[in-house]
Amino acid sequence: MILEVSFELDRRGFPLSIDFAAEARGITAIFGPSGAGKTTLINVIAGLIRPDKGKICLAGETLYDSETKLYVPTRGRRIGYVFQDGRLFPHLKVRDNLLYGWRRRGKPVPEHEIDKIVELLGIGSLLMRRPAGLSGGERQRVALGRALLSGPKLLLLDEPLAALDHSRKEEILPYLEGLRDEARVPILVVSHSIEEVTRLADNMVLLNNGKVAASGSVSGIMSRLDLFPLTGRFEAGAVIDCLIERQDSAFNLTELRFDHGSLTVPGLQGRPGDSVRVRIRARDIILALAPLSEVSANNQIAAKVVEIRQDPGPYVDVSLGCGNTTLLARVTRKSKERLNLRPGLDIFAVVKSVTVERRGGRSARPAPASTPTDA
Repeated sequence: MILEVSFELDRRGFPLSIDFAAEARGITAIFGPSGAGKTTLINVIAGLIRPDKGKICLAGETLYDSETKLYVPTRGRRIGYVFQDGRLFPHLKVRDNLLYGWRRRGKPVPEHEIDKIVELLGIGSLLMRRPAGLSGGERQRVALGRALLSGPKLLLLDEPLAALDHSRKEEILPYLEGLRDEARVPILVVSHSIEEVTRLADNMVLLNNGKVAASGSVSGIMSRLDLFPLTGRFEAGAVIDCLIERQDSAFNLTELRFDHGSLTVPGLQGRPGDSVRVRIRARDIILALAPLSEVSANNQIAAKVVEIRQDPGPYVDVSLGCGNTTLLARVTRKSKERLNLRPGLDIFAVVKSVTVERRGGRSARPAPASTPTDA
């Protein structure tokens, strides 16, 4: 683990009690409803807020320990922080904003390292412009570059897409994916969008009322029925990491393989062995007692009912085991009774549509989002 966080803090009458650890690589999402304490949490990690008690360690170095009264100030923590609005120096050109991060390192940075980050973030054409002439997405990319050039051990992103419209979000998301896959710096990103989390993050910390409700892999947390009220019932569903198995050029389809089955989706760019993340919403699965014939859906997955939870309304949420993979389905109570759904029952999950995300491999270009699978 690169980051270990355990602290308590009473923030103007709002108590926080936080305990989690983050991996040494990839993106960990801090997710939860408004007012859950997400921004306060990363401000504590950055040293902007001092907790009442606890301990924080980063890459083997203790940053805060209430028992020994150790407190490393913000400037000594080697943590990069990107705010929602970028916060660039308005009087400096983009190149000088970037070099500010470089100068914070206190030692020379090879020119090729600067060039690499400029290329990674696609900001080479912006270097001589001032922040006032940049779009919101461009400002965020420059802010990311400045933070990276400071040589951080950890990068904190506080809702970096919140202030952007949809087109600007789509502009910057591939660059965040590039950071995840190539920058070799662990990233904590605050988000209240489950779509952003499932596209970007490897792991997540789920906050509610100032406490950690759950932490672990995105797929593990998204598959838990008891967390639906926090992850969002409408978007709730399974997150599955797959590999491209083969391309069906005759029908422009791609076959994906996961640990206990396969999925056919509209054609993706990539070659066999490339990694792909798939999200299947609970509302996009139909349950059947036997394989269906003469239907347009290409994907029917054999599974077993593991758990059933009653929704407050007319629905029930059903957890399905498929080897080591968990699928989720939402059906009406009437359908539950008609099919006699119960734990241990063999069932077929008929997938109506999926959301496909590119996840590294040899081709890092993202595929289109929500995509019907019965094409």
